[in-house]
Amino acid sequence: MDQPVYVKMRQRLQVSPNYELKLQDVAQLVGSEPIVAALREKTVYQITKKDKTHVVIDVMKVIETIRKYDNGLDINVFGPAQVIVEIVYERKTVNPFFFACVWLLLFFGAGLAIIYFHEDVSMQQVHQRIYHMVTGETEKKPLLLQIPYSLGLGLGMVLFFNHVFQKRINEEPSPLEVEMFQYQQSLDQYVLMNENKESMKKIEDH
Repeated sequence: MDQPVYVKMRQRLQVSPNYELKLQDVAQLVGSEPIVAALREKTVYQITKKDKTHVVIDVMKVIETIRKYDNGLDINVFGPAQVIVEIVYERKTVNPFFFACVWLLLFFGAGLAIIYFHEDVSMQQVHQRIYHMVTGETEKKPLLLQIPYSLGLGLGMVLFFNHVFQKRINEEPSPLEVEMFQYQQSLDQYVLMNENKESMKKIEDH
């Protein structure tokens, strides 16, 4: 009776340039321990400079690698049919002057955006109106409302993004993290679709 081998493809992983992808990198393997131990070290793909930033490994490539080792194995595949391999290159050192310029641009840009928003909705007049309704007095600068409001605005932003500098407040993902996750999913879907188109084009050319 053929030995069963269960294969579950991973969704995505990151590797360094010139990395040699092995079966254990792109998939989880379950089966007879001696067979699985040997399969884990089998090379599936060699990363080269031509691959640039992403490589898509199809489950058929994994099955082909397993068949080369032992054509009699009973292969059972679970999970996604493809795994996205992101090639991570060494990051260049950021120029401190450039970093400071970007930080200042974002800081003042965010400040101006808040100012323009408050000007559009006439927030100062709203505060004056509320102050008059509560105290019965007219005040051009109702600091009793404006100071707590300003502090609450900053605290609200901290709670909204769920971070204080590098520290997370709780385990709930922030809206920014959710947006980044959705963006990553869309990017992965694009990479998979683009890879399929290129594969079909190569087949048609032949």
